Amino acid sequence: MTEQMKTWGGQFGKDYTDRSPQTAKEVDELYKQRYGITRSAMNVEFIGDLDKNIKILEVGSNVGTQLMMLQEMGFYNLYGIELQDYAVEKSKKLTKNINIIQGHVFDIPFKTSYFDLVFTSGVLIHISPQDIELALKEICRCCRHFIWGLEYYSENLESVKYRGHNDLLWKCDFAKAYLDKIKGLSLKKKKIYRYLTDDNLDIMFLLEKEG
Repeated sequence: MTEQMKTWGGQFGKDYTDRSPQTAKEVDELYKQRYGITRSAMNVEFIGDLDKNIKILEVGSNVGTQLMMLQEMGFYNLYGIELQDYAVEKSKKLTKNINIIQGHVFDIPFKTSYFDLVFTSGVLIHISPQDIELALKEICRCCRHFIWGLEYYSENLESVKYRGHNDLLWKCDFAKAYLDKIKGLSLKKKKIYRYLTDDNLDIMFLLEKEG
């Protein structure tokens, strides 16, 4: 149990859940304001051509909003793991036919290569640099074909103060982090998104396991 997990699993994480968008429409509105493009459009660009039958896992799914957006695209074998029990319970009221259970990135409770695609959205940024390699390797372990992500971006590792905390957010080139730390991955696609209101950048990437 890392310090970050203790924080996110408690009241701090519950407050995050309560203030976050909880419908696909709310997420698309937020992304349009932030980047000038909806999350739905980003999803189509990166994974719209994949077989809708593939088995997908989101690590750090919160209440399942991102999974609901994939469901609207036609994907239906959808799973999520989430640290917060509060968010997991809330997901049961908000989602239908999406399997979200409590769990964490350092010990994903599924067999090796169980999923065709595993993804994160704003999750890797909250994992300490000293723990990130373990997290990336565990994501890769349970993935058969594709790793997908949307995370804050910086060319170099940066620590960012987050809601008064100095040890809860880091940004870097997470696509490069995967490629540097794990053999057998190749970059299929990446795109940097610039915020409309400030100089922040985010990266979306799609990696493929070789062989």
